[in-house]
Amino acid sequence: MDATELLPLTDPLLELAGQAGQAIMEVYGRPDFAVQVKDDRSPLTEADLAANKVLMDGLAGMLPGVPILSEESREIPWEERCNWQRFWLVDPLDGTKEFVKRNGEFTVNVALIENGRPLLGVVHAPVLNESYWGGPAIGSYLQVLGKDRRGIRVAPDPAAGDPLLVVASRSHRSPELESYLDKLGEHECVAMGSSLKLCLVAAGRAHHYPRIGPTMEWDTAAAHALVLGAGGSVVNLQGEELRYNKENLLNPYFLVRNHP
Repeated sequence: MDATELLPLTDPLLELAGQAGQAIMEVYGRPDFAVQVKDDRSPLTEADLAANKVLMDGLAGMLPGVPILSEESREIPWEERCNWQRFWLVDPLDGTKEFVKRNGEFTVNVALIENGRPLLGVVHAPVLNESYWGGPAIGSYLQVLGKDRRGIRVAPDPAAGDPLLVVASRSHRSPELESYLDKLGEHECVAMGSSLKLCLVAAGRAHHYPRIGPTMEWDTAAAHALVLGAGGSVVNLQGEELRYNKENLLNPYFLVRNHP
C-alpha cells in the first residue's frame, strides 16, 4: 500500500482509537475496577476488554477481509497466521500496569502490517489527550487536544558536551538494562511507560530507547511505524529491523534510534 491508500485511513483510525480510549476512561474513572492475572502473569482489566471490542468491531469494517491480531486474541494459530500478508496488529491497552497505577501513561495501539513491516500506526494516550500517527510512506504526526496537528521528526544527535537523552521504562529496569546504560557514557534518563517510550524518540524528545527485556509484537508495532515515519529505526541488537507476524510473537531485545 502506498501513501494514497494509507492517508484516507488515518482519520478513521484516529477516531476509532479515540473511541477505544473513551471506553478505557469509563473504567479508569471508577474508584475501583477488577484486575485479573493472565497466564503470562500480566494484568488484565475490564478496560482492556472494552477497548478490544471497540477496535475489533471498528477495524473489521475498515479494510474488509484483512485479519486482526490483538493481544486479547493471541490464540490464533501460526498455521493460519503464516499466510497473512497484510493484517491489523492491536494492543487495546498498552501499559496496563500504568493503568492500574493510575499514572496516565498508557495507550491504545493500532498498526497495519504488510509483509512483516509496519505501514501505518496510531498511538492514542487518552489521559494525556495525545494522538500520534504515521508511517514510513506518510511521515509522522502529533495531535494534542486543543492544538493544531504537527509533523514530528527524530532529534539530531546531541551537541558536543550535551548528554544523550535515553528513554527508560518505569516498570521494567532489568540488570541487563542497567549494564547497557552504564556503557553508554554520559546520558540522562527520561522515564515513561507503554509505547510512549518509542513516541518520545519519534517526536524528538529523546535520542535513544534500549529495550533489554521482553515485549510482544503488539507492544511495539504501532509506535514502530511512527519512528520510521519520523526518520528513526527500531532494530534488534544485531542492527536488523524488527519484523512482525513471527511464529513466536515475542520481540527480541531492541533499540529505538534517532537515525535509520
